[in-house]
Parts: sequence; C-alpha cells; structure tokens
Amino acid sequence: MTERIRVGSKLAESSKTESAAPATVPSKHAPGPLERGLEGFLFKSRWLMAPFYVGLVVSLVVLLFKFALLLWESVVHLPTAKESDIILGVLGLIDVCLTGNLVLIVVFSGYENFVSRIDPGGHPDWPEWMTKVDFAGLKQKLLASIVAISAIQLLKAFMNLDAGYDSVKLGWLVGVHMTFVVSTVMLALSDRWSGDH
Repeated sequence: MTERIRVGSKLAESSKTESAAPATVPSKHAPGPLERGLEGFLFKSRWLMAPFYVGLVVSLVVLLFKFALLLWESVVHLPTAKESDIILGVLGLIDVCLTGNLVLIVVFSGYENFVSRIDPGGHPDWPEWMTKVDFAGLKQKLLASIVAISAIQLLKAFMNLDAGYDSVKLGWLVGVHMTFVVSTVMLALSDRWSGDH
C-alpha cells in the first residue's frame, strides 16, 4: 500500500514538473539568400517614392507663382474694387495657401512614413509635427485641409450669389463639402475607437 502511495506521489510530482516546464519555442525561420535578396530589393524600392515628393516640391513653386499672380491682380485692381471683390481676392489667396500647406503635409509626412526618417537635429526652428505624424494623423490632416479648401470654395460661391451664381452648382458645392465634413468626422471617430481598443 505504501509503495502504491509512493509511486502515485512520484507520478503526481513528475506531472507537476512537466506542466510547470516552459513550452519549447520553435526556432525562427532562417531566410534563404533568395528571400533575403527579395526583401532587400523590396525594402530599397521605397526610394522610388522620393521623386514623387520632389515633384510635389516643384508644384509648390507653381503654387507660389499662382499666388504671386493673384496677389498682383488684387493690388492692381484695389483702387476700383468693391468690398466683395477684395474679400474674394483674399479668399483666393487663402485657398492657394491652404493648398500649399496640404502639399507640404504630404511631402514631409509621406517621406517620413514611407521613405526614410528625417533627422531634425541642427534645425532649431523645425516644426514638431513634421516628425510626429503617423499614417492615421496624416489622413486626418489631409482631410482637414481638404475640408478647409472646400469651405473656402463654398464661401467664394456664396460671395458671388449677387452675380447670378448657378444654384445647381452651389448645391453641388454644398453636397461635396458636407461629404468631406462627414468623411473627416467618421475617420476621426474610427481612429479614436480603434485607439481605445
């Protein structure tokens, strides 16, 4: 009887030690030379995006030229312009400026997220957001800029109501603007909900 108890206790102890022993972790897959070469090629292919961002910087120069033309036109017509014309001219300048901001957000955030990290060292006036915007933040900033540009276009249309503005076109502008607003709110809510879980 005592031998059975000893054997039973030994079996119980051995089962405890087996259950307490950590499970063996399978060894990581060692990639072969072909796989390493393919992954290296795909990783380096991110530099193909760099010319796109350089092209967007060139588009900033085009926007600057357009801004200068609009500013010159506003200054030349200032003596004979009505108040509504001046407001429309300023709204046009704001529109181009917001578009430039949108391009700048895409250039810096896109390069930082998809090509290479930017080292802000040695630049004391470097804006903080430029190296802290992730992909979700980039989407929100883009949509917020698009909503602002759409609002400027809508405001310009309302300022032109006296000039016989087309009501159908105005309705389309309101509909598109509301679509952008709802999309921005829904994206912000979905990012917030996904961040909470």
